[in-house]
Amino acid sequence: MKLFKSLFVGITSLLLVSCDKEDLNPDNIEITGIIKEQNMTTYQYGTHTLSGYVLRSNTVSLDDYVNQNVTIVGYKVNEYPVDGGPYYIEVEKIK
Repeated sequence: MKLFKSLFVGITSLLLVSCDKEDLNPDNIEITGIIKEQNMTTYQYGTHTLSGYVLRSNTVSLDDYVNQNVTIVGYKVNEYPVDGGPYYIEVEKIK
């Protein structure tokens, strides 16, 4: 029984240490595609697009990834979409 308890605690500790904080957030989403600069739109929010989503980021310079195939990790911004626009994603990191 002691061996089982020790193994369980050890494995659980390793799993918790190896997880990213963002990975524990159930609201996080991952989207893969090519980042494009956003031009004039009718909905007027966001700075870049990716696979039909509009992006913004306070932590990542999205300009550094324009025309590159990437996977972004982020979350949907509350109260969007508006004016018939797409979902608005706050990008936290790029894989």
